[in-house]
Amino acid sequence: MVLGSAAGAAGVAALGAGTYWAVRAISSADLMQAGPLGEQALGHPDAPVTIIEYASLTCPHCARFAHDVFPGLEQRYIRTVKVQFIFREFPFDPLGAGAFTLARCVDNARYFEAVKTLFQSQETWLVEEPVGPLRTVMQQFGLTEARFDACLADQRLLDGILWVRDRAANEFKVNATPTFFINKTKYVGGMSLDALEEIIRPLI
Repeated sequence: MVLGSAAGAAGVAALGAGTYWAVRAISSADLMQAGPLGEQALGHPDAPVTIIEYASLTCPHCARFAHDVFPGLEQRYIRTVKVQFIFREFPFDPLGAGAFTLARCVDNARYFEAVKTLFQSQETWLVEEPVGPLRTVMQQFGLTEARFDACLADQRLLDGILWVRDRAANEFKVNATPTFFINKTKYVGGMSLDALEEIIRPLI
């Protein structure tokens, strides 16, 4: 998904699945600075490889990565203390921003579970009337109707999410999702597990 394109269920210009390109390492900006809401990370902070993913919940390529690639990455590299994985919100549209605020409202220990579920159910709520389907999805994470509405109206959460997105766009020139930074080198576009392993293995 590419920033500036028409968003939502109508579709956007997107990078082809499994297609990516590398950009020189980012040295002038501090990639490791967390946003106002704190970092969402898995793995050991002292792992030899750090992967930062910028993703949008309305991005089908991000959903594909979450479903097809991330489980293998987690099993082989994150749980074995070889990779620290940092997930950062990069919504392209109000719907994506709203979905992220809902994920931020669940118990922090279940954040990644909520994001995974939102990606898995993307086709059900990426519709013209998304509120009802999103309510159904988020009920399993304890969001009552009142809590759901309060989350969507929480300006602090929204501002924190947009701060991360805007900083990435302005300082790191992120304009497509998924975008990865692997030990500060930028990779744009969807990746297979094999492609990730080719990058990761020499760094371990």
